[in-house]
Amino acid sequence: MTLLHNSLLLVAMCAGPLAAAAELPRIDWSGIEPGNVVLFHPGQSSYEWVRSKVHQGAHHDVKQGESCAFCHDEEDAEKEIGIVNSKGGRLEPHPIAGKIGFIDLGIQAAFDAHNVYLRFQWKTNGPNSQQPGPEHRYMRFDGKVWKPWGFSRLDQEVRDGQMQPLVEDRISIMLDDGKVADFAKQGCWLTCHDGMRDMPPQFPSKDGAINTGLPPIAQDAIRKYLPDSRHDPSDWKTRKSAREIARLKADGKFLELIQWRARSSPDVTPVDDGYVLDWGYVDTKKGNSDSNIGKNQLPQFMWNQKATGFRAIRDDGAVQNSNVSLIRGQNAVPFDPRVRWQAGDILPDRVVSPKVTKNITGTRAQGSWSNGVWTVVIARPLRPTGPGSKALAEGNVYNVGFAVHDDNVGTRAHHVSFVKTLGLGVKADIQAVKVP
Repeated sequence: MTLLHNSLLLVAMCAGPLAAAAELPRIDWSGIEPGNVVLFHPGQSSYEWVRSKVHQGAHHDVKQGESCAFCHDEEDAEKEIGIVNSKGGRLEPHPIAGKIGFIDLGIQAAFDAHNVYLRFQWKTNGPNSQQPGPEHRYMRFDGKVWKPWGFSRLDQEVRDGQMQPLVEDRISIMLDDGKVADFAKQGCWLTCHDGMRDMPPQFPSKDGAINTGLPPIAQDAIRKYLPDSRHDPSDWKTRKSAREIARLKADGKFLELIQWRARSSPDVTPVDDGYVLDWGYVDTKKGNSDSNIGKNQLPQFMWNQKATGFRAIRDDGAVQNSNVSLIRGQNAVPFDPRVRWQAGDILPDRVVSPKVTKNITGTRAQGSWSNGVWTVVIARPLRPTGPGSKALAEGNVYNVGFAVHDDNVGTRAHHVSFVKTLGLGVKADIQAVKVP
């Protein structure tokens, strides 16, 4: 099977959906001083690990709420941590061949009376830096049944050479207005726990069934959560009552989680603007199968042949169409099992819909890739209306953390930052400049 990235499909993708994102207000970025944040590979470092004795004696300080930077204060601390982990240090039992330890994330920030604007740039770090990662997992017909096709480079099937590496590039932002205990000092390590996907010990999916009160997908795997949402922060099964969670939410003790995705976001125009509290809630993606990944399943949707010229694409990538996302109300129709499907036919494992945008904050984005570099601009309202958003105001400083997934990786195989501050018109690590 040939990677989609090596096909004409890649050319079509870069010429199509990436250019079709929502129009944003024009900002003269040339007049705004760029900053740089170093993101590093964290390996299997979790909330529990940084509080354990194996954390080189720092666990006492962490338990007392001390910041990560209190110990890791050297000029190149992030780079050194990332390099060690990427090569298979004590926190990385499954090093990925060719993975770099750190990346430089260029950041510019601006705001006006309505929005805050964040402009990110980073160099693609896949095996071939001249190819972005605009594609995500598919479902493939093997001649008898439909099966998942394409996983993260961390997954055993990919490491064994039995499966395609196929995960979309992504940038994520965690935003705190000072109401989440310890986030200002310890950042995303509050949300990452033992037992999550690709974290030891990974709990079996069936254990999720006891976690009542969470979305049905909670039965698939453990996801992000904040310590305050559990009676025992290190035991995901001790989720507080719905009333207690509602009180935490009303008090603003949650993190806003903004994600731009190279495959999903361009076609539905906004970004995922969700939040983390007792779970990681996102907006736009929906599965295109009638059962859990890994089981025999049928897709729910296929492409409308009258609109696109095809019902499915082939795993050899032989398609020259610029709009290959599966979108409700545009090019998707209900799956027809009576079609004479051929081995090698593939359909996206996600179906996206612009209709989903009615419940999100109004955050928009534009993403483009050129000469090995992603440029993503996110426009986020100062006073959003979504259920998991925080109001922002000029003169205030906020805590932020960043993560980038590329190189066909998911879960913990990303690059992350220590906590930084974002100031709207005031001094901070990242100072947003007011524009007309």
